[in-house]
Amino acid sequence: MARGVNRRALILYGALGGAAALAGPPAGKASHTPPAPDPIPPFELEEATIPDLQKRMASGQDSARTLCEKYIARIEALDQRGPMLRSVLEINPDALAIAEGLDEERKAGKSRGSLHGIPVLLKDNIATADRMQTTAGSLALLGVAPPADAHIVQRLREAGAVILGKTNLSEWANFRSTSSSSGWSGRGGQCRNPYALDRNPSGSSSGSGAAAAASLCAITVGTETDGSIVSPSNNCGLVGFKPTVGLVSRSGIIPLAHSQDTAGPMTRTVADAAILLTALAGYDASDPATRAIAGRARDDYSAYLDRKGLAGARIGVARKNLFGQSTPADVIVGRALLEMSRRGAILVDPADIATVGETDDTEFDVLLYEFKADLNAYLAGLGARTPYRTLADLIEFNRKNRAREMPYFEQEIFEKAQAKGPLTDKAYIDALANNLRLSRAEGIDKTMDEHKLDCLVAPTSGPATLLDLVNGDCGPSGSSSLPAVAGYPDITVPAGFHAGLPVGISFFGRAGSEPTLFKIAYAFEQATRARRPPRFLPTAELTPPSSRGA
Repeated sequence: MARGVNRRALILYGALGGAAALAGPPAGKASHTPPAPDPIPPFELEEATIPDLQKRMASGQDSARTLCEKYIARIEALDQRGPMLRSVLEINPDALAIAEGLDEERKAGKSRGSLHGIPVLLKDNIATADRMQTTAGSLALLGVAPPADAHIVQRLREAGAVILGKTNLSEWANFRSTSSSSGWSGRGGQCRNPYALDRNPSGSSSGSGAAAAASLCAITVGTETDGSIVSPSNNCGLVGFKPTVGLVSRSGIIPLAHSQDTAGPMTRTVADAAILLTALAGYDASDPATRAIAGRARDDYSAYLDRKGLAGARIGVARKNLFGQSTPADVIVGRALLEMSRRGAILVDPADIATVGETDDTEFDVLLYEFKADLNAYLAGLGARTPYRTLADLIEFNRKNRAREMPYFEQEIFEKAQAKGPLTDKAYIDALANNLRLSRAEGIDKTMDEHKLDCLVAPTSGPATLLDLVNGDCGPSGSSSLPAVAGYPDITVPAGFHAGLPVGISFFGRAGSEPTLFKIAYAFEQATRARRPPRFLPTAELTPPSSRGA
C-alpha cells in the first residue's frame, strides 16, 4: 500500500460522502486572503479548562446546569448556525436533569472528583444507553438502542461528568472507502475546521476535534485505530492522547480493529487530558486487553505534570519518513526542538526507527480481517434491536440507500473486508505477528533501547488540507502509524501555526509510558503556549505576515 494520499485514506484519516452538501467555497478552489469572518458572539467559557470550570462552580458563579446551558447555546450559535461546523450530532435531552442532580450532590457536600459537573461530548461510536443515538455516523443504526453504556461512559458518569451530546465523525471510523473526506457521515454531513471553514478537520474523531477547538464543550472523547485522535487534534489545535491499547476499555464502542482500537482524550490542555484519561482508564472484565495490562492505570495522571519535565529528558528525533512530509510542519517542529533543548532536554538527533513504513501493507490487511470479525460481533450483540446483523447486511443497506449514504464515495473497504476469511486464517495470523514484531521489538522498543530514550518525537502531521468532496483526502500521512500498530501511547500538542492553521508535535513511546509522556508534553506546552483559539475564518491566511502588518 502506497504512502501519502492512498495510505492516509485507507488508514483512518477521514470519511466523505453524504446526506448534506458541503457549505463554503467549492472543493479544490485555491485559497486566497480570507475576508473578515462574520462576528462571533463573545463566550465567557472560551478556552475554559476543567479547573476553571470547577472554580466557577465552587464559587457559585456557575452550576453544572448553567455550564450545560451555556455550552448548548454556544453549539446552537456556532454549530447549527453561523459558521455551521456540523461537529455535534445531537444534544443529550437529559443533560440538564443530570446536571441538576450533580448540583444537588454538590450542595449536600458530595463531590465525585475533578469531573463533577463537567460537560463532555462523546464521539458517536461510543454507546450510551439513554435517549441518544449510537450510530458511527451511519443511517443504518439510527433508532438502534445499545443494550448498555460503554464502559468508559459508566466511568464518566461515576466520575460526575455530564454527557452533553454526541459528535460527528468520519462514518464507520473512516473504514468504508478509499476516496473519503474526513469528517463526513451520512448522519451528520461534512464537519468543518473552525480555524478555516474550507479546511479538513481530519478524522475520524473530527467532530470531537472541531467541538473541543471551538469551545463547544469543556472536553471531548475520541477514538483511534490509526491517527483518529492525534490527526484531528493536529488539525484543530488540540492536545490529543492515544493511550496504550488496553488502558481504556473498548466495551460498548463500535469497533474497527481490536489490536489497535482505543478511546482517548481530546482537550485544549495537557492538564485536562490527564484529568480525563484518569477517569477513562481502568480494568474491565469484558475487555481482554484491559485484563492484559491490569494494574497499569494510575490513580491520577495529573500527578505527572511537571513544568520542568524537559530537563534531562532524553528525546529521540525520529526523522526517517516522519519528517519531510510537510515543510511547514518540519519548520515548526524544528523550532520546537530548539526550545526543548533550551529547556534542558537531551535531543538524540536523529534517532530513526528502522522499520517505519514497513507495516503499511500488512496493517491494512489486519484491519480488514479484524473489522469484519469485530463489527459482526458488535452487531450480533445488538440482537433484535437491529435487522443489520453483519457487515454484509450493511453493504446491502448502503446499496439500497445510495442517495443518502453513497452520493460522493463508495464502500470499497467494506467490500474488501467482507471478502476476508476468519481470524484463524494463516494470512491474518502472520500479518499481525509481522506488525507487532516490526513496530515493537524491532521498531520503537529497539530504537529507545539503543539510545536510552524517554520518548520519541516527530511532527504529528501537516497543516489542514482543503475539504474535497470530489477527490477525497490528501496530504501527509503523519507519524501515527507505528505507535498505532504497536498499540503504544502517542500524545500530540500544539506546536505552532502556518497560514493560520495549527500544527502539532507528537511524543510517543513504549507501552505504559503515559506518565513520562504527560511529564514531557506538559513541560513543552507550558514552555511554548502555542495554542490559539480558532477565528472561524472562511479560508486560510495566505497573505504574508508583513502584508497584514503583523
